[in-house]
Amino acid sequence: MLEIVPLGGLGEFGMNMMAISWADTTIVVDAGVMFPDPELLGVDRVIPDLTYLQQRGGAAALILTHGHEDHIGGVPHVIPHVRGPVYGTPLTLALVEPKLREHGLEKAAVLNVVRPRERVTVGPFSIEFIRVTHSIPDCVALAIHTPIGVLVHTGDFKIDQTPLDGEHFDIHRFAQLGADGVLALFADSTNVDRPGFTGSETEIIPAFEEIFSSATGRLIVGAFSSSIYRMQILVDLAAQFERKVAFVGRGMIENSQIAQRLGYLRIPAGVQIRDADVPSYPAQDVLCLSTGSQGEPLSALSRIAIDDHRHVKLAPDDTVVLSARAIPGNEKAIGRVMNHISRRGADVITEGMKHVHVSGHGSEEELKLMLSLVRPRYFIPVHGEFRQLARHAAIARRVFAGRDPKPAVLLIENGDHLVLDDQGARVDGKVAVGRVLIDGTRSGEVADEVLRDRRHLAEDGLVVPVVAINTQTGKLEGVPELITRGFVMENAAELMADGVRLLTEVIEQSSAEERTDQGVIKEKVRAELRRFLRKRSGRRPFVLPVIMEI
Repeated sequence: MLEIVPLGGLGEFGMNMMAISWADTTIVVDAGVMFPDPELLGVDRVIPDLTYLQQRGGAAALILTHGHEDHIGGVPHVIPHVRGPVYGTPLTLALVEPKLREHGLEKAAVLNVVRPRERVTVGPFSIEFIRVTHSIPDCVALAIHTPIGVLVHTGDFKIDQTPLDGEHFDIHRFAQLGADGVLALFADSTNVDRPGFTGSETEIIPAFEEIFSSATGRLIVGAFSSSIYRMQILVDLAAQFERKVAFVGRGMIENSQIAQRLGYLRIPAGVQIRDADVPSYPAQDVLCLSTGSQGEPLSALSRIAIDDHRHVKLAPDDTVVLSARAIPGNEKAIGRVMNHISRRGADVITEGMKHVHVSGHGSEEELKLMLSLVRPRYFIPVHGEFRQLARHAAIARRVFAGRDPKPAVLLIENGDHLVLDDQGARVDGKVAVGRVLIDGTRSGEVADEVLRDRRHLAEDGLVVPVVAINTQTGKLEGVPELITRGFVMENAAELMADGVRLLTEVIEQSSAEERTDQGVIKEKVRAELRRFLRKRSGRRPFVLPVIMEI
């Protein structure tokens, strides 16, 4: 009996993770994170609840499809529950290594490099890796050969006919598997509501050529730090238009170094400069590749926008390009950053204005093609909110119409216990799944936000800094106030007085734009006050800033 439980990624974007078991052997496909909603204060990331893995006695192996955060961000938290190796392609594992080092787990994990068309055996499973194209190099789908048939898990994919690295989507192998017979297909549903085909990465080149030709000042491109293909296109264009390239932001610097080391990013000699060298070159000779395309308050682009970056300053002739789509929920934060950039007189270009971004996920026609190639007995849509899964299921029924025997389409969600055996496929109850919130201090993880907040409040109490800021002038109105609940110290009055002085300094030393940006000033107040209280009292109270705009 084959048992399959999605632990994350179904009914949501991110946190992709699936457990597949036969008898006593369990393997896990991907271990992703999801980034928290703004109201989850003090939470860095969200990972799936791993109770089910503990109940199964851990996993015999962890299989990774590619190196995006929503597929590998949770690896350090899953490793303690994995008894065997981690399998992934060279770039994927290179992106996992720094995460393991950060958590002191480099010796705890055995990383095994695999390449497309290779196979590995884990107990009763034989796992085959199949090349797919996506927005990052080195992506694979999985053909998992089990005692009762083959499962195909697509990972994230689109069908790019002109991949930058010449590594094509392995249509032949998918067709071969389909001809031989596939028991179940688990396919990416992210872009199912987009008609037609998703464009190739190379489709953005004409729009960027136009931008490079017309930009008179510095050119700053905000993108995801994992967009290695995007980096390569922009580096090639910079060389063509005689601009120097600087990588700005920790993620961008780290990932560009990893990609260069492995040969996935080629930078001509003399083109790359350090971010610290940007001010010493004429503006028209520089391209900055920056993190922060989602408006994250402390990212490089957000700092540049409010003139708070050490090395990169915006001038009226500069052009800022947001080469990424807005992840749902981030629109407000992105809008704030765009407003700050516009205040500096710089030009802002988004994907709505010019073709500066192309998705890494297949649109409707590519998903239909995958269904037609694989021809499974059972089809299970994965990766997406429920409306995407439902639409993918409806499309599959249209693709399979008239086929005899007709494949069955199963709509499942996180925690559904899917059983495949001689009797067929069925959902046999639910298992415990949920979310674990990871605190930025690495101090703890709790199974849900209520429990986490209650424990935090019970142990260390609550401190609410109340700050009034004039929306017109950006100046502090009156004296900040510190309200505490459950936070008791011997020298509390003195500590609070020093805390108020610190708050006043933090706000007065911030620029007017920082003070009038709720997201930035809240984060700044929270971080500084937490640091101060931890240093002075050794406690970590829940800091909940209230910014009153008057």
